[in-house]
Amino acid sequence: MPIFEYLCKDCGRQFETIIFGNSHPECPSCRSRALEKLLSRFAVGGRKEADHCMPESMSQCAGCNGARMPGGGCPMN
Repeated sequence: MPIFEYLCKDCGRQFETIIFGNSHPECPSCRSRALEKLLSRFAVGGRKEADHCMPESMSQCAGCNGARMPGGGCPMN
């Protein structure tokens, strides 16, 4: 069941909804079907750098064995 993001062309509300089969979504605010499908970013579960990396002042990163990206970032992100 894919989740899609839409922008209502009538009232301007942005929302997301699950689409089942060939169903046609409508705006939850004004019930309009004049919608623009938006390009969505997908999310991937994981940990934040703060959850597994030691402070920048330390050379060792607890989650990635000390590997650091240029500029000090963690390659695990």
